[in-house]
Amino acid sequence: MYRPIKIKEDLYYLGVNDRTKALFENLWPLPKGVSYNSYLICDEKTALMDTVDVCYSDLFLHKLDIALNGKKLDYVIINHMEPDHSGSLGLLRSRFPEVQIVGNKRTLDMVSGFYGLNDGVIEIKDKQVLSLGKHQLEFHLTPMVHWPETMMTYETTEKIIFSGDAFGTFGTLDGGITDAQLHPDRYYDEMIRYYSNIVGKFGTPVQAALKKLSALEIKCICSTHGPVWTMEDQIQKVVSIYDKLSKYEGDEGVVIAYGSMYGHTEQMAETIAYQLAQRGIREVILHNTSKRSHSYIIRDIFKYKGLIVGSPTYNNKLYPEVEALISKIEGRDMKNRYFSYFGSFTWAGNAIKHIQELAHKGKFEVVGEPVEMKQAMTDQIYDQCIALGDAMADRLIQDRE
Repeated sequence: MYRPIKIKEDLYYLGVNDRTKALFENLWPLPKGVSYNSYLICDEKTALMDTVDVCYSDLFLHKLDIALNGKKLDYVIINHMEPDHSGSLGLLRSRFPEVQIVGNKRTLDMVSGFYGLNDGVIEIKDKQVLSLGKHQLEFHLTPMVHWPETMMTYETTEKIIFSGDAFGTFGTLDGGITDAQLHPDRYYDEMIRYYSNIVGKFGTPVQAALKKLSALEIKCICSTHGPVWTMEDQIQKVVSIYDKLSKYEGDEGVVIAYGSMYGHTEQMAETIAYQLAQRGIREVILHNTSKRSHSYIIRDIFKYKGLIVGSPTYNNKLYPEVEALISKIEGRDMKNRYFSYFGSFTWAGNAIKHIQELAHKGKFEVVGEPVEMKQAMTDQIYDQCIALGDAMADRLIQDRE
């Protein structure tokens, strides 16, 4: 999109699409790309909401010039300092030397640290109001969603919340900008993946932010990634997704994440999955940790109540990809999951012991007896895997009552 897009009266979309970057934060796959969203309000005073990744600064500044249509740029509001949003700030100040940079104390500390900008700044407090004319901007500090400086800006006339990364998704905007112009269903799984990968650890701060937002009438959500949410049912849905994820609530289903070198541990995973299906658990997802990006495994762990981890012993420890996944799970402070585990070995078994540490560290309810297999599947190990599947199914079925 070469030109700014008018979303509402006085409100322009200046965002850009990134279909080149392979990994977000150099970690998380972007098969569908990602958008970096910025917005401009044109009133008696003009206010820019965030910038974009510096790689797209030329296109972004071109759009901004057109949207301003000869007006002065008075303010740039920084809701989030992560460089994919603040990266063009230095160039923006060079183009508009009189623009005032608006942020809270922590934001302005980062503006100084990242870009060396200390002059022409306005420090705001929680719930402080900045008037643009008929549009009033009210600032709501939402620390640790998901950086310490994050805040949201509420435009009180049109009831618009500029939410920073909150309610954002992976995926580019392919033609349509708002939920009314596209099929929003295709973004929900990418919203869950975005939340679980990027925000996942900070459930308690997200809950605090949602409580603060509940007092506001919201008719439009302008996130820094993904669609602009304008439809009442879609606004309710995306808020409910964040509410559920930040409470670590899952749907009925089981993720079985395993490592396997020669297929023996995989046989255990498939046996457990078979029994879960026999018991009526329809959402059973097997993830080979060596084949599937952990980004998607973490997404599914956030989606479903049951988690079963399996690993062979490798160098007297866990299989490396399983160990890496467990580290990511621990880093997200996961709660409210039913947890089981299994392992295998050839001559010395240690996988079960190491997985057990996750059970003790995590805030999980351990279900069933762990299964440990020496070398290859036997009738006894098969029966134990069936019993583990039964135990997990029993626990999930209890929640139906």
